[in-house]
Amino acid sequence: MGVAVAMTCLITLMLLAFALPATHSGPDHLKTGVLRSQAAALPSGPEARGGGPRPELVQYESPADLRRAVRDREISGGFVVGRQAVTVYTATAGGPPAANAVRAMGEAIAGQAQLDVDVTDLAPFPSDDPQGTGLSAAALPMILGGIIPAVGFLQLFPGRRRVGLRLVGAGLFSLFAGFAVATVLSRVTGTLDGPLVPEALGLALGMAALSYTFLGLHAVLGMAGLGAGVGTMMLLGNPLSGLATGDDWLPGGWATLGQLLPPGASGSLLRGTAYFDGAGTTAPLLVLVGWVLLGLTLALVANLLPRRGSSRPA
Repeated sequence: MGVAVAMTCLITLMLLAFALPATHSGPDHLKTGVLRSQAAALPSGPEARGGGPRPELVQYESPADLRRAVRDREISGGFVVGRQAVTVYTATAGGPPAANAVRAMGEAIAGQAQLDVDVTDLAPFPSDDPQGTGLSAAALPMILGGIIPAVGFLQLFPGRRRVGLRLVGAGLFSLFAGFAVATVLSRVTGTLDGPLVPEALGLALGMAALSYTFLGLHAVLGMAGLGAGVGTMMLLGNPLSGLATGDDWLPGGWATLGQLLPPGASGSLLRGTAYFDGAGTTAPLLVLVGWVLLGLTLALVANLLPRRGSSRPA
């Protein structure tokens, strides 16, 4: 009876974790750039927004400032109304749904003003993978890249005094796996076209953040800690990573939580390294380093604590 109830609760939590962010995602929270001189004159009705909700408009002084903001990942896109056409600036690599929403908004405004539409993608995916399918598919392998070394090295090097071997092994695995995944995404699927070494090191850091956290939780709480860590990353980290849609497509609270977890931070770091010349990589880098340090601290402190059931000599 108790097992059945627990399994039912687990399935319900999985459904909520995957369904709630998906059903509440959309363009409501998209930061879209406009020129300050044109903001007041823009049509504001639903027909001017492609029938969808109005995103958050951010004003800029010039088209150059707007383009810079898109490339720096400050906004999802923007548009400039000219005499003959509406120029729409998108960043497909930042998230295809957001790019499509900005494009639809620009087309709606152009249609109402009877102007042409000129779409400029400032951060496209490579031609071999124009929709970034490989990037979306990388979420689960990245999480498994943290689970496999933690579980494997716990079996290979059991015992409290072998925690150093487990940490070293997990670090080496993350490094090799990071280069392997980056090579596949760049050379096989054609998803990445940035510098291979930074992309690989970013992926390795993301996997190390997961595996070290799992090892640290196991050192402190045993299998219960390992299970809680794996469950959290699978149930929350995976759907909230934003690899498929971009974190700006998720609702504000969910997006923030996702970027504070290793899968989301690793995806954001990879996206910035591969498509935006390193823009917006500082925050996810700090998040991943913080998780690595947390896992190391938990593992090392647990190793220094007295064993359960042991007694100090008089």
